[in-house]
Amino acid sequence: MMHPCPSCRARLRATGQYLCPGCWSSLPTATRRALRRRDGAALARLRELHGQLDRGVPLAEITMAEVGSG
Repeated sequence: MMHPCPSCRARLRATGQYLCPGCWSSLPTATRRALRRRDGAALARLRELHGQLDRGVPLAEITMAEVGSG
């Protein structure tokens, strides 16, 4: 199933993907790495991503707090 990308709202993303491929590739490498981690803090990182998108933070500037690291 396909859904609108929460970033660009123009392209589609597949179920299980946070963003469309174009927007995903615009994120910093460290941010993509953090979002790929599946641990107890994954939902918090997803919420952080959506919060930054809602605040209009440019994709290239989105960072993840050190939630769940360690």
